[in-house]
This record gives sequence, structure tokens and C-alpha cells, in this order.
Amino acid sequence: MVFHRSIEDLLKHVTERAILPYYQQLAAHQVEDKGGNDPVTVADKLSEEMLIEGLAKIIPGLPVVGEEGTHADPSLMRHLSSDCWIVDPIDGTRNFAHGKPPFGILLAMASGGVAHTGWIYDCLSGRLCVAHKGKGAFVNGEKVSARATGEEIPVAAISLLFVDHAKREAMKAHLLPNYRQVDIPWCCAEQYPRLVLGTNDVALYERTLAWDHAAGALFVEEAGGKVARPDGSPYRVDEWERPGLIGAASPELWDAMAERMAALPG
Repeated sequence: MVFHRSIEDLLKHVTERAILPYYQQLAAHQVEDKGGNDPVTVADKLSEEMLIEGLAKIIPGLPVVGEEGTHADPSLMRHLSSDCWIVDPIDGTRNFAHGKPPFGILLAMASGGVAHTGWIYDCLSGRLCVAHKGKGAFVNGEKVSARATGEEIPVAAISLLFVDHAKREAMKAHLLPNYRQVDIPWCCAEQYPRLVLGTNDVALYERTLAWDHAAGALFVEEAGGKVARPDGSPYRVDEWERPGLIGAASPELWDAMAERMAALPG
């Protein structure tokens, strides 16, 4: 447990030193747009630098695929097919830059394109979700099982971001009416735990970058939910260019959404 305790300490340390000091304190020049309304702050960059430094002390030499590092050097994505760390230094930067929750740190370890360990840290509450492939999912050290909301009409957080116009219109007409829609939190570090903790039943994603989904998809799966491509194939971190991902609190809820997606016109 020393190894995983070190990760928890690192996440707390980075939060306290690199993230929270800038929360609701950012100056205009400390926020940039990477393009396509994709913000990055000085806190994102400092957080990733500190995480890389800390992870190198835990496992020297293991490559780090971080959101900000790959923006500067896309060739780092090649490591996703081998052994690597996967880091989102602040997931929910859009919220963070506006001085509001939710936001958190996403961290995963992968081998051969498959995530086998993941951490989801809520920087404000200190909630730590951890998943170990084949060993279960945990929240603050307590093992958890995914639970649906139990509502008659399933609760869905459906992102239409990055969806092309024709598909978006088909989803609005034929898919969305079957669910009670709630706002997406603009933060995978919050959205995936909601599928396990009885807040949401289903979530849809179009863009599937490894740092957004590696830890969360594993967490839901290990809790007994299901995260997979619309055709049922498992999520792999090295297929980050492949669009489309369904997450659900149970296999049954996943099946229902997948059937509706498959029936969309066009």
C-alpha cells in the first residue's frame, strides 16, 4: 500500500501547491486558449510539471502522457500503446478558469493500450476514487458498487460537443426524448463518479482522449457499471482518435442506450 499511498500524497500535494492557490485568483494573462475554446491556465501547467516530477520518483523512467505535454509534443501519444502514466493535471479547466466547481486531477497507469489503475481526485472535497483492474473500485478507501438512480426515466448527461450536425439533430429527435437530461459537468472527474454514486444513469461522449477517460472508464467498470464503444468494444487508451463512448451505471442501462444509438437514422 506504500505505492498507492504515495500517489494519494502526491495528488494532495499538487492540489495544495499548484491548483488551489490559483482557484478564483487567476488573472486574465494566466489563462490561454489552446484553440477551439480549449482553455489552459498557469495552474494546469504547474500541476502537470509537479505531477511528472512526483511520478518520476515513484517509478523512475516510466513515460508520462499528459494533456499539456502532448499539446506541445504530440509524439508523446506513442507511449499510450506501451507502459505509461496518463495525466490530466486539471480536468474541468473551463470550470476552474471561471472560478467554479467541479474540477479535479485524473491519473491512470496503462500497459499495452489498456488502463489497469486509475485515480480521480476532487480538488475541493478531497474525494479520491481509485480503481484497480480486477480488484474493484473504491471511494476514500471504501469499496463501492455502481448504483442506478432508480428513476422511472433514466437520467442522462449527454454531451453533444464535437458531434457533427446531422448526428446531433438525429440524437435530439430520436435519442434525447427517452431520457431525463441533466447538464454535463464539463468535467470527467465528476461525470464518471456520478455514474457510480447514483446521480446519473448514462453518459455519452464523442471525443475520447486518454487523459479524459482512462481513469473514469476503469472506475465505472470496476464498480460494476459499463463503459464501452457504441459497438460494444472495450475502451482502449491508444484508440484516442476513435470517436464515441457510452458510460452507464449498469450493463442493462448501457444496452438500452447502445440499441437506441444503433437505431439512429443516417
